[in-house]
Amino acid sequence: MDAALEVRAVTKRYGPSRGVEDISFSVRRGEVLGLLGPNGAGKTTTLRCITGYLPVTAGRVFVEGHDLWNHPFEVRRRIGYLPDNPPLYGDMTVFDYLLFSAELHEVPRARRGPRIDEVAERLQLGDVLGRLIGRLSRGYRQRVGLAQAVLHEPPVLICDEPTVGLDPAQIVEMRDLIRSFGREHAVVFSSHILSEVRLLCDEVVIVRAGKVVTQGAPADLTAKLHGGIEHWLVRVKGPEASVAAALRGVRGVHAVSPFGETTPADAAEGVCGLRVEAAPGAGGGELSDRLFDALAAGGWRARELRRLETSLEEVFLELTATEQAAKRDARAAAPRARGGRER
Repeated sequence: MDAALEVRAVTKRYGPSRGVEDISFSVRRGEVLGLLGPNGAGKTTTLRCITGYLPVTAGRVFVEGHDLWNHPFEVRRRIGYLPDNPPLYGDMTVFDYLLFSAELHEVPRARRGPRIDEVAERLQLGDVLGRLIGRLSRGYRQRVGLAQAVLHEPPVLICDEPTVGLDPAQIVEMRDLIRSFGREHAVVFSSHILSEVRLLCDEVVIVRAGKVVTQGAPADLTAKLHGGIEHWLVRVKGPEASVAAALRGVRGVHAVSPFGETTPADAAEGVCGLRVEAAPGAGGGELSDRLFDALAAGGWRARELRRLETSLEEVFLELTATEQAAKRDARAAAPRARGGRER
């Protein structure tokens, strides 16, 4: 299946300054891609380039095969865009604004009223259609912004930080809406909130300082962080040194170390906690069987045996910390390279 949205090496410069550089990814219908990065990473610039609000310095954007450079209007017809500050008019009623938006999006006249009703029902806006937008809560205004983005039934939906400023209940509702639209559209949304990306995305692109640090499915990124090494927690009633020695002898295991602090209750019962590191390809279910067999052979009873998942937070922090360290080293080396003196 061809990608609904394809971004190829998009670069945006402001004179000598770089906004974003060499950003590439693709999204199919039915997929949600998260653009993840700290504030100032270049997420908004990337989305504005994709939607045509900013001209790109280099690179290409394709929507359903249409090139943004050569066919900008065809691309814009196929994109729904919810910017970080939705383009709302506070002195218009919700219905009038959506009618105005439907006209701008070239929704056929006979279709505008029914389409507004459909979108209002889906986004739970029916009770506020006659109210002024300026008197709505932040959560409702965000829904109205999303409504104008999907009125024309675009194949691609772009959302820039859609949950910023919402209360916890509204955040959950907005996530549910994005997830539901992700079943029908190709969705790209930006966020600096790791939990959001982990919950919603099929694919993650992590950006920092305008460049892609890494990308892939959330599970793949966590595996990539440690080269695919599997980590397991084993809590077992038995002498720690003997249990650790037995587990080190299991095929596929190359390291065993203490895990966490022993609680008073565990200490009283003689329960120890161990972290087991297994080589890539050790095999999930098969490895757990071998670990159980080793414990049974020693006469020890396992209290807990589970695989430890590396969180997306760990991936993000490690990747961005590595880049920050490299930048610090480069800055420290610059005066020496120029033959200058540090002051």
